[in-house]
Amino acid sequence: MRITKYEHAALRVDEAGRALLIDPGSFTTPFDDLADVVAVVITHEHPDHWTGSHLDRILRAAPGTPILSTAGVAAAASDYEITVVAPGDELTVGEFTLRFFGGSHAVIHESLPGIENLGVLVNDELYYPGDSYAVPEGVEVKTLAAPLGAPWLKIGEAMDFVLAVSPRRCFGTHDMTLSTIGRTMHRQRLQWATEQGGGTFFELDPAQSLDV
Repeated sequence: MRITKYEHAALRVDEAGRALLIDPGSFTTPFDDLADVVAVVITHEHPDHWTGSHLDRILRAAPGTPILSTAGVAAAASDYEITVVAPGDELTVGEFTLRFFGGSHAVIHESLPGIENLGVLVNDELYYPGDSYAVPEGVEVKTLAAPLGAPWLKIGEAMDFVLAVSPRRCFGTHDMTLSTIGRTMHRQRLQWATEQGGGTFFELDPAQSLDV
């Protein structure tokens, strides 16, 4: 399986000639090579995790591609056919078995309304928590995509999340709100946390891939 990181929170997962896209949002440049996409996962409704222009581009290249997300996204993206999934759900699309965890977006501030959020485990290999620190209980996470920066993120809490998951491999994502210096510093902190459990941290920049 090949995992490719794009700008901010967007990931592409390739397996046996098919592709899964996760969180193609407003900080992410347009994707190419979309004909082999079999599903899109959107973890929550914030625009840095999905846009209509991305969905239009995907659906033009791969008509009928299922879009899997929360009820909040289904309401916000009412022009699209959204398959609503929830924590505890499991389904298979093409080459991908998806298990969903979590339920709530991390708190930004008490003045802002809470929203739904999904963590997703792909093929029992890659876990991405969306905008949360939701630990997939009872799961041995082989590869973790861990958030690096966000209005809701405190680096100590992100380190504790990585320590709790204890993945074999980890890389940072959700990072477009950080300067180059900030990204480097936060990567170093998550590298330390990954290594405490015997794992390896990978520094992936946009369009770089990890084969697992």
